[in-house]
Amino acid sequence: MATHADLTLSQKFDMDGFVETGRLLSPSEVDTYRDIYGRFLSGEIESGDKRSDLGSHVPRRNEAQENITQIMWPSALHKPLLDMPLHARALDMAKTLIGDDAVLDFDMLIHKAAHTHVPTPWHQDAAYWIDLPDTRAVSIWVALDDAVLDNGCMWYVQGSHKQPLRRHYPTSDGKNIQCDGAEDEPGATPVPLAAGQGVAHSGTTPHYSRGNATDSVRRAYILAFRPAEMLRLERERGFDVGLTENVRVIRNSEAAEDHRPQR
Repeated sequence: MATHADLTLSQKFDMDGFVETGRLLSPSEVDTYRDIYGRFLSGEIESGDKRSDLGSHVPRRNEAQENITQIMWPSALHKPLLDMPLHARALDMAKTLIGDDAVLDFDMLIHKAAHTHVPTPWHQDAAYWIDLPDTRAVSIWVALDDAVLDNGCMWYVQGSHKQPLRRHYPTSDGKNIQCDGAEDEPGATPVPLAAGQGVAHSGTTPHYSRGNATDSVRRAYILAFRPAEMLRLERERGFDVGLTENVRVIRNSEAAEDHRPQR
């Protein structure tokens, strides 16, 4: 009988809703991306309204520093990123996982500074997105620092991507959305990664990460892909995942319904 270890990456992805991709960047490449990342955070590369705080519902310990910094569309703000190794390697991985018609939908940076202690709320990416007839999608989360439990590695709920979308609701300040979820629910799985490694998850897989309780930063680069025809439909309907308007609200009709997680 085949074991889980015998399955291909795409089979594991289909079964669990997430899969580790292995190394996507060498140590020297990680250093290059960290340098660009720092230029975004310092403001040398201007991000304007593409920069926001995913942890804005929690009072900041330091007013000058976001709890969880999110910068949408770094590749649109700094176009050389498109020709660097990560976009090509992530696209190859996306094609392996969801099909050869995969194309880049959007990318983003998410940064957790040391001792910010604010978790990223449980959510499903599809809740942010408009309804589309083909729901294939994959987000590839790439660690630029070692990601561990105490600085905010990703958590997923194994197999939950095959269930109805969970009901989502606004965070207390109304600027982000969340759903019910817990580390102790069946299937909840942490995915620690070394810098340069990645993990891929579907648009319907619930996920979250703890706040950063360590002395070091936790930087991640996320690239999201979907079928080319669905990208065309998205853009035709005026949805560009924050490129023109970086507002995080519930757009998927199923996520607005009262589906509860199975506990």
